[in-house]
Amino acid sequence: MPTLGQELSRLRKLKGWTLRDVEEKSNKRVSNSYLYQLENDNVKEPSPHILYELSMVYEAAYSALMELAGFVVPDGRGSGSVAFDSLNLSDAEKEDVMDFIEFRRRKKKPTDEDAP
Repeated sequence: MPTLGQELSRLRKLKGWTLRDVEEKSNKRVSNSYLYQLENDNVKEPSPHILYELSMVYEAAYSALMELAGFVVPDGRGSGSVAFDSLNLSDAEKEDVMDFIEFRRRKKKPTDEDAP
């Protein structure tokens, strides 16, 4: 099971965002320096308010973030992987998906489809 920090980092990277991007998307309710501390598991008791804000920004399950942070979650059915819960992927499959996403981001070139 990943740590809260690992999962937050994974979610941010899936979106292709920097720490500062998350700060902006949270309307500065989550500072990039605090997010850095969270992602590196340096915050032992994160605020549920911050976890809620991050769940909104990442469009992730709040209960799963709470569970990873060590909070008791009633009816917590989460597997510990916020990004892939609904797909029921194995750990190896999750790594393959992440590798593919990173590969596509490096190879992506602007096309007419990408134009607004």
